[in-house]
Amino acid sequence: MPTVRDATIRLLRDLGITTIFGNPGSTELPMFRDFPEDFRYILGLQESVVVGMADGYALATRNAAMVNLHSSAGTGHALGNIFAAYKNQSPLIVTAGQQARSIMPFEPFLHAERPTEFPRPFVKWTVEPARAQDVPIAIARAYYEAMTPPCGPVFISVPVDDWDVECDWVDARGVATLNPGDPAAIAKLAAALARAKRPAFVLGAGTARDGAWEALIALAEQQKAAVYTAPYASRNVFPEDHPLFGGFVPAFKERMNAMLGGHDFILSMGGPLNLYHAEGFGPHLPEDAECWTVGDNPGVLAWAPVGNAILGNTRAIAQALVALGKPANRAAPEPRPAPAELNRAVLDDRLALRTIADTLPANAIIVEEAPTTRPIMQAYLRLNRPDCFYTTASGGLGYGMPAAVGVSLARPDERVIAIMGDGSAMYGIQSLFSAFQLGSPITFVIINNSKYQALRDFGQTFGMQQVVGTDLSGLDFCALATGHGLPAGRKVSDVAALEQALADSYAVNGPTLIEVMVA
Repeated sequence: MPTVRDATIRLLRDLGITTIFGNPGSTELPMFRDFPEDFRYILGLQESVVVGMADGYALATRNAAMVNLHSSAGTGHALGNIFAAYKNQSPLIVTAGQQARSIMPFEPFLHAERPTEFPRPFVKWTVEPARAQDVPIAIARAYYEAMTPPCGPVFISVPVDDWDVECDWVDARGVATLNPGDPAAIAKLAAALARAKRPAFVLGAGTARDGAWEALIALAEQQKAAVYTAPYASRNVFPEDHPLFGGFVPAFKERMNAMLGGHDFILSMGGPLNLYHAEGFGPHLPEDAECWTVGDNPGVLAWAPVGNAILGNTRAIAQALVALGKPANRAAPEPRPAPAELNRAVLDDRLALRTIADTLPANAIIVEEAPTTRPIMQAYLRLNRPDCFYTTASGGLGYGMPAAVGVSLARPDERVIAIMGDGSAMYGIQSLFSAFQLGSPITFVIINNSKYQALRDFGQTFGMQQVVGTDLSGLDFCALATGHGLPAGRKVSDVAALEQALADSYAVNGPTLIEVMVA
């Protein structure tokens, strides 16, 4: 008979999972005895980095990623990015070692106390199997739970002595999960859209997860609808150089209403529209607009404060709306204005992002975690192909650096540009080691303003003139890059040097780092 380890490895292989992300510990080692040659183990130096890499990989491959953590201590390190995976709706199978069943009554060293409770509520399902023989079955269920919309992380605690126990084989099954939406509700939505005079579509990251890019272009062009990106969308959702693209909806009531106020019909697809960062004033949406929400997450549909909703796959529903609709006899909205020209004499964050945009390779993928810089990036870096932008939906720091490694691992023939704030980068700086070990073609661009600028800016919302604990002066990212194995980083403070550093980086088939000192 096979062992638990044998059955698990065969199951994972049949599910298309041959990459395991981890940081090994004593309670996990038996899982990796006789590790098969067709599998690869991706080492992260800290568990939050491990989960961040797996998250980026899962999103880029559209398949669940396997993570192995070290007992409760490792799970604790990883919780920030488990939360990010939950918000990103990333399918992760997270396993953590547990002490041997025979000594668990004595609370031994590295014993995980109530391990299934620890990652809640930010996992979809969690279990420590009652018997060792049940581990492969639990991993099978975990995969289907993780991959069923809304996708997300799941958690399994596995005692160290389970892996050598004999058990039965577990076969992979096909589980179809695409929900095309209720036909009657879609017909009502199509009729409401046909009646509209000035429709708007607000698209969230769920449309990217659903692969709805082409369907949404077809629908927007058929209906001559203005298209916006939802607040804090963690993916790019529509060609940002398209004449129908209107920009990015802010996460504040009054500004949201100002942007959408000219529309009498608002269709939100693939993510929360009413996602606020601070208490504001006014209605949730323009009061004279008919509102609909479409997506695969019933929680989002339940708390959407206004309008009707349809649970389903956004690509399938967009395709259905195209089939039900006719070319609209309405004026197209005005295109988004071009960004302002900049003074090239002083390298600030605007000029840095404009320079990156002007030199971007055709196959570039952007992974971003620079909160202060994001609005500037949205103005100057107009992304025009699907699945070329990733960031976190959680709002926490420490996702971007490792996610860049995971995305690059999934798509090695493309150039990843990781645009990081200095504060953000320090939450996942160990990712540089993994990128070096893998030879990942990543250009890490650190926007160094020597402070938590986003926090200082947000302090103004509360009337604060000074915000304590925001000074980051003294960090040397070029030295940190060298310390993690990368070639000597480039520190730049003018446009010409940045242009040359980017060109040199893109010519290297491996990771490089550019530290951009901005005024």
